[in-house]
Amino acid sequence: MIPRYSRPQMTAIWEPESRFRIWFEIEAHACDAQAILGVIPKSAAKEIWKKGKWEIARIDEIEREAKHDVIAFLTNLAEYVGPAARFVHQGMTSSDVLDTTFAVQLVRASDLLLEGIDRVLAALKKRAMEHKYTPTVGRSHGIHAEPVTFGLKLAGFHAEFQRNRARLVAARAEIATCAISGAVGTFANIDPFVEEYVSKKLGLVPETISTQVIPRDRHAMFFAVLGVIAASMERFAIEVRHLQRTELREAEEYFSPGQKGSSAMPHKRNPVLSENLTGLSRIVRAAVVPAMENVALWHERDISHSAVERVFGPDATIALDFALNRMAGLIEKWTIYPEMMQANLDRLGGLVHSQRVLLALTQAGMAREDAYRFVQSNAMEIWKKGGGDFAARLKSDPVVKKYLTGKQIDALFDLGYHTRHVDTIFRRVFGAPKKKAKKR
Repeated sequence: MIPRYSRPQMTAIWEPESRFRIWFEIEAHACDAQAILGVIPKSAAKEIWKKGKWEIARIDEIEREAKHDVIAFLTNLAEYVGPAARFVHQGMTSSDVLDTTFAVQLVRASDLLLEGIDRVLAALKKRAMEHKYTPTVGRSHGIHAEPVTFGLKLAGFHAEFQRNRARLVAARAEIATCAISGAVGTFANIDPFVEEYVSKKLGLVPETISTQVIPRDRHAMFFAVLGVIAASMERFAIEVRHLQRTELREAEEYFSPGQKGSSAMPHKRNPVLSENLTGLSRIVRAAVVPAMENVALWHERDISHSAVERVFGPDATIALDFALNRMAGLIEKWTIYPEMMQANLDRLGGLVHSQRVLLALTQAGMAREDAYRFVQSNAMEIWKKGGGDFAARLKSDPVVKKYLTGKQIDALFDLGYHTRHVDTIFRRVFGAPKKKAKKR
């Protein structure tokens, strides 16, 4: 991933130095386990920890000839360790190192992604509470439907990201496995104790059964979860972009002093952050199908998955990490315009209350089909004009007047009717508010 869309905390996980450090720790911990079993001398295990070093340029030089990255690393390591290096990698295969390292990296990446989601959740909750009762129009198909509150919109996103957090926690657990089982996973040349020992040291669990690789269904699920998180992020970004359209202007991204919106038009204030989030979500989701396709490897192993994971492993996690933190920052500074929300809510003269009128007529004795027809015919006259007074028109309708008084019609246009269950929904999303401790 290019630096523009990268945070150093996440990028560091995927840098060569970090990767080789994990390789070394796997090999060194495995030597400790082998020493405990008496397979190698304890002095050799200590010597490996003491003298273990590597040089990235030298590894690259060796790999150009050997055409094998793990062998290149082991060769360079032996140059520093000396004679004790003959005990390194005893009974292991390259995938034991590579797959276990990938698991460590994905676990560490997950922890950063969870931090990002937590920041998003905190920002959504704060703004949802701030606008719990701020009225705005709900839209279906992009068209005015019925009143909601802006807080409810944000509560919906909060609930979605709570689910995403739970999914990522589960995906992290599923990916956190270690395989130190040898050439085809049979432990023929290495005791299962080594795998158990290394797993514990690295904060992983032993893979239930591996071939020469950790089964790729685990990785497929992990990246599928990242894809779902990215889809949720895009859904939010689309909402931001729509609300910032000139015709709505109900909310807009923070526009900092000195910021420029267009090289040609000085008046522009574009939703560039949310558009960026939409684009980054595509990068993350692009990893999902290749991850699924990596599940079907030949027999005990081939390397058709290898190059794919070396690209999308870093790219997907780095892009999502950056995007989550950008999303949180957007929400934290998001500029909200309640007066524009109210103006848009009132734009069609009360048509958003049409269902209440329909229901009131049916309860007053009119057949539903007739009620729908009379309400719709009055509503369409307001719609065609792009505004008006829906309540006044209903009051003047001779048929409607037979069923509803003017006072009854006015009561049907009360916004409070639509917000009376906001507290119930908020308790479902955020839990019951904490009671303040009584002062003694």
